[in-house]
Amino acid sequence: MNKKTGKDKPNGGGTIALNKRARHEYHFEEKYEAGMALQGWELKSIRAGRANIVDAYAVVLQGELFLVGSQITPLIQASTHVVANDRRTRKLLLHRREIDVLVGRVQRDGFTLIPTALYWKGNKVKMELALARGKQSHDKREASKERDWNREKQRVMRRHNKDA
Repeated sequence: MNKKTGKDKPNGGGTIALNKRARHEYHFEEKYEAGMALQGWELKSIRAGRANIVDAYAVVLQGELFLVGSQITPLIQASTHVVANDRRTRKLLLHRREIDVLVGRVQRDGFTLIPTALYWKGNKVKMELALARGKQSHDKREASKERDWNREKQRVMRRHNKDA
């Protein structure tokens, strides 16, 4: 019989926060996985599910990537001795090659770095960053029409298969 040790725990609870609005607002080109430099109270708040990345984006400062606009609401119990800024700029951790590629694409090609998901990987918090280009309003309408049309096709097929 195998005994469970502390190392056999399932790796985290999966997804922490999603940015569903980003799919509606942007065309995604590529996705990257980045770590985050967090403080202790932020990690406790994330474990409690108090993270929001809807209005967030990544910027390049002095050859490094930083996350701006994300909100991690502090727990009252966890941040008693520190002044907690819930919208502080957080450093993103990627390999130098990845950073260089992203900096080039953002500065030359006019892309934006948008966080699409925040999740656990083992006991580390990871962020999925998408290299994105903004959608025009007619693109959004077109995507909406296509989504509605696909739904209608599914309904018709279901009805047809049910009758047959």
